[in-house]
Amino acid sequence: MKTTPLPHTALAGRLGAGVLALLLSGCATLGPDYLVPATVAPPAWHAAPADGVAAGTAAIERWWQQLGDAQLSALVEQALRANPDLQSARAAVRASRALERVATAGQGPTLGASGSTGASQRGDAAVSESWTAGFDAGWELDVFGGVRRGIEAAQADREAASATLANTQASLAAEVALNYVSLRTSQARLEIARRNLATQLETLQLTDWRAQAGLASSVDVEQARTNVEQTRAQIPSLQTSIASAANHLAVLTGEAPGRVQTTLASGGLPALPTTIAVGIPAEVLRQRPDVQAAERQLAAETARIGVAEAARYPGFKLSGSIGLEAATFGALSNGASVLRSLAAGISGVVFDGGALAARVEQQSAVREQRLHSYRSTVLAALEDVENALTALDNTARRREALAAASTAARNANLLAADRYRSGLIDFRTVLETERSLLSTEDSLASAEGERLSALIQLYKALGGGWSRADLIESADTAQGNPS
Repeated sequence: MKTTPLPHTALAGRLGAGVLALLLSGCATLGPDYLVPATVAPPAWHAAPADGVAAGTAAIERWWQQLGDAQLSALVEQALRANPDLQSARAAVRASRALERVATAGQGPTLGASGSTGASQRGDAAVSESWTAGFDAGWELDVFGGVRRGIEAAQADREAASATLANTQASLAAEVALNYVSLRTSQARLEIARRNLATQLETLQLTDWRAQAGLASSVDVEQARTNVEQTRAQIPSLQTSIASAANHLAVLTGEAPGRVQTTLASGGLPALPTTIAVGIPAEVLRQRPDVQAAERQLAAETARIGVAEAARYPGFKLSGSIGLEAATFGALSNGASVLRSLAAGISGVVFDGGALAARVEQQSAVREQRLHSYRSTVLAALEDVENALTALDNTARRREALAAASTAARNANLLAADRYRSGLIDFRTVLETERSLLSTEDSLASAEGERLSALIQLYKALGGGWSRADLIESADTAQGNPS
């Protein structure tokens, strides 16, 4: 077998020494090292916790189960399986994982294989053939840490995508629960309207009889009819609200509109838990997935400053190849010439009009944007909890007052009806008590729903609705299954 010798020994030695020197200097990593920015979280919440709200911590990953409503739990679980937006967020996590593997692969060498054949002829001479086969390798030395910073950025992007998936899951659970409460509230208000309509129809009939007997005027009859029709007019709008909430619940759970209306035709509002644990502000910031996502995005943009910095410096690359050349295919394994090569190269930009320096400046500005965005997200998270605590306390007090008002209105309506039948009061008092009863009962039903909605908003503000274990399982089981 014929062999082609390597370059002179002295040249190879100098090449190896240069490579060794580059490897020894490869510890330099340009760009700023990332540090999690300090957050100024208050030691306690400013808003006074409502009754039943504890200051300790509790598991809020699946807070909807604490409401004791099987239909609500089933809807949330179905949404977490089939919602299109959540599936899109899972796909984004898989994409970020793949990009992280791409960035990590840049640390190692690349290896390729090639083969070729050809034939040539001069005049009447015999046709001569040539066959070659071989391997070639290349390695870009990460002397200034650009690849390492790229890996840091890709890892942070993947963590940010995972946190965004968690935030989507938490928001979805809250949205399902809020729409469910809206549907049940509208159903309760519809039942109140129908019950009051039946009472008002009885009053209209009684007034009509009294008018025929000369004991009431036609004005009383028309006023009674006005009450009836005003109450009847509320029913279609409440039915529209019920249908809209049911259709939106279907969409949130990955179904076509109308698919869940039958299963949700009847049912009451979920029960409020006896206690609700609210952690300290610092714990809430650690739990909130949107805060985590903003922090990881800041880390990614910080690492990309190092990538931009490294691009301003020369690049060093090692390359080599080994191959066989023969006149026939069979001779490749016997009697072929061995071809070898080893080379080291350096490349860099001599003049670019300041483009690379501007790229570093631009990336630094992007990093600053992410820093301000992170701080804004932290402040918004604290605001969400404060507002939710205030709303939960105020809706509880409002509901208590309306419950007392509703009891009083019901008693007043019964007394007025009895006294009107006995001829002791005029019809105007009956009309006023009927209107008051309908108004207070309707307001009480709305207040019940508002209190539950405030509780759901509090759970969402605390960062509930997701767990790290569920997040990992959600991303893994969905891999390769976009449907």
